[in-house]
Formats: sequence, structure tokens, C-alpha cells
Amino acid sequence: MAEVRELDRAFTPERYARGWHCLGLERDFADGKPHAVEAFGGKLVVWQDGEGALNVLDGYCRHMGGDLTQGTVKGDEIACPFHDWRWGGDGKCKAIPYARRVPPRARTRTYPTVVRNGQVMVWHDAEGGPADFDELPPVLEGIGTDEWTDWTWTVLDVPTAHCREIIDNVVDMAHFFYVHFAFPTTFRNVFEGQTASQFMESQGRPDKAGEGYGDENSILKSVATYFGPSYMVNWLTSEYKGFSTDVVLINCHVPTSHNSFKLQYGLSVRKARGLDEKTADYIAQRFTTMFGQGFLQDVHIWLNKAPVENPLLCEQDGPVYQLRRWYQQFYVDRAEVTPAMTDRFEFEVDTTRANENWRREVAANLAALRPEDDLVS
Repeated sequence: MAEVRELDRAFTPERYARGWHCLGLERDFADGKPHAVEAFGGKLVVWQDGEGALNVLDGYCRHMGGDLTQGTVKGDEIACPFHDWRWGGDGKCKAIPYARRVPPRARTRTYPTVVRNGQVMVWHDAEGGPADFDELPPVLEGIGTDEWTDWTWTVLDVPTAHCREIIDNVVDMAHFFYVHFAFPTTFRNVFEGQTASQFMESQGRPDKAGEGYGDENSILKSVATYFGPSYMVNWLTSEYKGFSTDVVLINCHVPTSHNSFKLQYGLSVRKARGLDEKTADYIAQRFTTMFGQGFLQDVHIWLNKAPVENPLLCEQDGPVYQLRRWYQQFYVDRAEVTPAMTDRFEFEVDTTRANENWRREVAANLAALRPEDDLVS
């Protein structure tokens, strides 16, 4: 009997990835109230102080465990609802109204915080190392100006999957046809340092028009780059019957446990010359809906698949193992990061055979959909 390939499901990291993680849009936290964010196996409290700065601490008071997210912002501090201990953005207890002095060890965990492109980024490091500001994602030119629409923003819970599942999509050319109903005509990857990029051009599937990324008249040019373990910027140009639209899509996530995460995505559209605000916002919402359908398709797959540490691959599957080696750098101590994890690596998938077979499949599907009298010649 031939040897049977067994699934290795052993990927169970004991820490959360080192790097910058996006908690959401600045505008959603800038109201002078405490906000709760599930992240890194616990809860964070986010609030805006009197100077307008956003602060992020562990969500539970170090006194008697009160939930700071249910507390009150008083001046620059977050006040615990249990005994009114006042915590500053630097993690130090600033005051205890009923006590003569604050214990010198009254400190809690704080998360370095930066607002970048209108989004709140926090640094996490299991080793407790200082934030590396050189690893922040880039400032996106034009975003936040009148030339682009405001961010749309959606949050999805993925309760039974490790966030590496979404990272694997960076190299997965074939799933764009079967899951997202697109024809990838070119597909290339580059990994280097803390970035992992996907370069793709695709067309819509005519047999799935309205269900995926457009129809046969739709051409999508995409450059998608992960800056660190959890934050992707996707620069897109959509061409349809001579009309071109530039889109910036953010695809990011926050781990909530070792087997769950919150997926967040948002986009901004460059306003075409002469386009009014209402029409521009409508176009942005249409793109949000289209890409949102794609994310929901992915989530359905993740919630029903098995984790696979030893995937059995064919030649056109792309550099899955090399991508996972790149990703591993964020789960080990800095001293354990090897050149193999960060050295430049490039790979281009030959899409020729796949597209030949897929086009025959699409043609057969279209023929089956036509009325019988249309087939009479």
C-alpha cells in the first residue's frame, strides 16, 4: 500500500508576534471616553487625554483588577471604576484619591502608540524590547487630504483560526480563481527584511460576474505589502472600460488569542477630477463591498479548514514555506532571527497552464448558462 500523507497540525505558537499592530481608526477613539480592544490574549484600554494624545494600557487595574475600559477619563488619566485609582498613559499610577501616597511599584503594562495614516498603531514585543519606529508602515501620500475619500472600516471576528492563515494568502495564486472568482494573469512575490510583497494582475471571471472582482472587462493591478506581521497596504488600480480608479486598501489584524483574531479592512479611493463628494463616497463604498465579499469568502474557508504545518504543494502553489520562514522572525527572540528569515527572496508563478485550463472551465460554465436557442447555429 502506498504511503499516506498525514496532516501535521502542530503550529501552536506560545507568544504573539513582535511588531506594530493596528487597533482601528483614530477617529473612533478620539471622543474622551475609554474604549475596550481585545488583543494579545487580554483586553486593552484606549483613551484620549486632555492634550489629544491616544494612550493604550492593559485593560485591568493593578490594584484589585477593576476593568479600566468601564472607568472614566479624568483629565489626562483613566480612572478605575472600582477604587478610582488614576493611571497615566506612561503606565504609572498618578493618584489615589483616598490615599496619602501612591505605592512606588504602582505601574502597569503600556503599549507604545503612534497614529499613522489616521490609524492607531501599537507596538507589541513578548521580550519587552523598545518600540522600533523604523518598522512602522509608510505614510501614505495624499491619504487624509481632499484628494482621497475618508477611510471606510470594517471589523470581522475570526474565532477559530490562527492569524497565519491570512498571511498564507500572500503566496496563494490559485485561491484567487476558486475563492474570489478572478483570473490572476501575473503573480510574483518578494520577501525582504520585515516586508513581504505580492505583485498581481488579474481579470474578472465572466462566468461569475457580480460575484467576484468584476467581469471580463475588469483589470485589477495590485501591489500588496505586509509591513511586519499584521499590517498590509494594498495599492490597487482598477481599470474598467477605459475608466481607471486608484484605491488604497488596508488589510490588518490583531490576535485575540493563540487561535483567534480580529480582521480589519478599510479603503480610500482617489477622487477623479471633477467628481463630486457624494459620487466619490459611493464608489468607495462599492469597492468596500466588493473587497468585503472577498474577505468573507476567506473567513468561511479559515473557519472550516484544518491547520496544516506540512502542506503538500505543487509547482504553481508558490513559496509557502519561504513565506512562513519569513513570518517566523516575528515569533522568536530578536537574537534568534536568522538571515534566512530576512534575506531577499523572489519568486514568480508561471500562470500559463493554469489560465489555459481555467479559461476552458469558464467557457464551459458560460455555455451551460446560455439558453438552448442561443446554442443553435
